[in-house]
Amino acid sequence: MDYEKLATQIIDNIGGKENINQLTHCVTRLRFVLKDESKAKTKEIKDLNGVITVVKSGGQYQVVIGNTVTQVYEAVLKVAGISSDDNIGTNDDESRNQGLLAKFIDIVSSIFTPILPAMMAGGMIKGFNAMFAAFGWISKTSGTYLLLQAAGDAVFYFLPVFLGYTAAKKFGLKPFLGMLLGAAMVYPDILTAMSGKPIMTLFAGSFIQSAIFVKFLGVPVILMKYSSSVIPVIVATYMAAKIEKLMSKIIPSMLATALVPFFTILIAVPLTFMLVGPVITWAGDLVGQVILAIYNISPSITGLLLGAFWPLMIMFGLHWGVVPITMNNVGTLGYDPLWANAIYTPLATAGVVLAIVLKTKNSKVRSLALPAFISAIFGITEPAIYGITLPRKKTFIAGMIAGGCAGLISGTFRVKMYIMGATGIFSIPSFISPKGIDVSFYAYLAAMVTAFVVGFILTILFMYNPTVDGTGDSMGVKDDEKKVTVIENNMFDIDIPLKGKLETLKDMPDEVFSQELLGKGLAVIPSEGKIYAPFTGVIDVMFPSKHAIGLEANNGVKVLIHVGMDTVALNGKYFTSHVKQGQSVKKGELLLEFDIDAIKAAGYALDTPVIVTETEKYLDVVADFEKRQLHVIL
Repeated sequence: MDYEKLATQIIDNIGGKENINQLTHCVTRLRFVLKDESKAKTKEIKDLNGVITVVKSGGQYQVVIGNTVTQVYEAVLKVAGISSDDNIGTNDDESRNQGLLAKFIDIVSSIFTPILPAMMAGGMIKGFNAMFAAFGWISKTSGTYLLLQAAGDAVFYFLPVFLGYTAAKKFGLKPFLGMLLGAAMVYPDILTAMSGKPIMTLFAGSFIQSAIFVKFLGVPVILMKYSSSVIPVIVATYMAAKIEKLMSKIIPSMLATALVPFFTILIAVPLTFMLVGPVITWAGDLVGQVILAIYNISPSITGLLLGAFWPLMIMFGLHWGVVPITMNNVGTLGYDPLWANAIYTPLATAGVVLAIVLKTKNSKVRSLALPAFISAIFGITEPAIYGITLPRKKTFIAGMIAGGCAGLISGTFRVKMYIMGATGIFSIPSFISPKGIDVSFYAYLAAMVTAFVVGFILTILFMYNPTVDGTGDSMGVKDDEKKVTVIENNMFDIDIPLKGKLETLKDMPDEVFSQELLGKGLAVIPSEGKIYAPFTGVIDVMFPSKHAIGLEANNGVKVLIHVGMDTVALNGKYFTSHVKQGQSVKKGELLLEFDIDAIKAAGYALDTPVIVTETEKYLDVVADFEKRQLHVIL
């Protein structure tokens, strides 16, 4: 793939470099925060070779790329002339226009996305190290274990340093000041001081009782262990950003270079240890206990719901809201029960996609599905979801059901995750208890197998029919096949359902029709705004916008009539429907009326494709301009 060419196309269609407020990426998506989302040409971006789809969620304009997202991200930075270290923060006006949920998702994803690769790598190493020790392959006192643990645990132990950097970039603080603040929170002498004899106790007898080991300018300081913590450093960095902004206004510009960071850190560090850190830590502990209490009401139902609806949360970016909760649970409880119930989506999706690979008769679908299956096995689901299962609807539902079944098992046996790391099969070591392999671990393995097997069986037996692969089902047509009845001469004639000039599909301005991606047929430039039934059958699909109708003949042949180009944007204006979905109709019956002049005046082309949507089922579909018919060769 020419990454620079794709990057240039994305930038051009997103409104140019000047429309970019912020750019990050995760394992499959470019995540833009745009100054004006209306300038982005979503359809054109979706149609680019190398782009899976576009998702708008949490205040972000997300371009889903797949496994090559890192290369595309680097190319976008290069083409746009943006440094990855640039602080392209969201401006205040835009931030104020976002809803609370959008703000929260935007903040969390912006802070955690850059460190995901390090966390995944560290989590995998740490998990495998725990597995090697649990199986007795290495000793916890060996040098091998020590070095692997250092490689795996460093990102988690020094997490406040990493988060200090990314949070600083998000909040507008100089990044290295954020790192300095995070490093101060995990400074080793702090833990040394906590191992001494307390000089006093605060809040004795309460749940926030705290031993005091040191004072700052005579004020007691509540020291806490901040290694692996999440929320305290984020809040502290936000506070430091405000302090820096205030100092920049007060201190003369000729002294700002030295004195602004000096006073920022001088004020922020003591405030973090004396106020922010303890309060936020207590709040985090309380949140963890509340969530655990809710979970304990019915772990089975919690597991079922999380497992089933996690794919939807991923699609809309809502899973980011669970990330800080999960990490807080690992830090405060030593484990997390929530992510443990939601982590089965990759295996469930992999089972679904494998069934499609084995069952499809379409070589193009197989070529797309096979790499998506491999990615899903290793925890990357977006290519499989957006490219394979979601367009086929029923297969996406199969994945949700499979995830729900796995979550039910996970919740029932109260499965726990001890390490925040990879997903897919690489997540297995993350579920080994520090005390060794237990029932929770075996239940997790059983849930993983269940997710894969249920997804596979549902899809291969009930949820997928290869005879409608990639065409009918992707535009909402039902995928339960009815055998075509062989009629005389093995040919079925379809009358053109409206008056007007006939044209070939190749003349259509929309590539989906001109390249016959939805099937063969012809187009009509209407002279009268009326659509009649081309045969006796059933209204298979009636779009809410009334701009398109799908019909199914009594012998199973399906036809789509699409009035105009992009007329879906009219939302039914200028259209009058005389039928509804599921209704039986007779040949020649009036189905739909539309106002030709009004639609033209609104700026829409009226080219109307009439296509057989399951062309691959038949020997051929021939357009007969003289008889004004489509001949389906059965």
